[in-house]
Amino acid sequence: MGCSSFSEGARDVADVIPNALDKAPLIYRPTIQQGNVVTQELVNELEPGMTKRQVRFLLGTPMLTDVFHADRWDYAYTLGEGSTPDEMKRVTVYFEDDRLVRINGDLRPQPPHERVEKKKDVVVTVPDWEGEKKTLFERAMGAVGLGDD
Repeated sequence: MGCSSFSEGARDVADVIPNALDKAPLIYRPTIQQGNVVTQELVNELEPGMTKRQVRFLLGTPMLTDVFHADRWDYAYTLGEGSTPDEMKRVTVYFEDDRLVRINGDLRPQPPHERVEKKKDVVVTVPDWEGEKKTLFERAMGAVGLGDD
């Protein structure tokens, strides 16, 4: 029996250390984000007839492009702590004659009446604050408590 082969009971023994480490309070498990971040808002902007270039601009470079099926692009996204993803999303887009014809996966375009309206950015201009001009001597006297107060 080689070192890399485990029976079913031995697999439980091999999982003891990783499972114990997952439950240890002082071990840092970073949040890991992998793949293309594809949101519902981005998928809502997809329209039939878009070119491959327009889809690539909107969603980014596909995570998986099949050599034998060049008209199918797969976008995958996972988010989670350590090695266990909490959130997994998949979107597949299909093209015919360089035009978008179909969208498949976890996110699909919503009907216009179900879409959440985009909030417009509000730009507020605040003037810079300029305090009272004091000399170096006045600031030094104020720092030791002998100012004009």
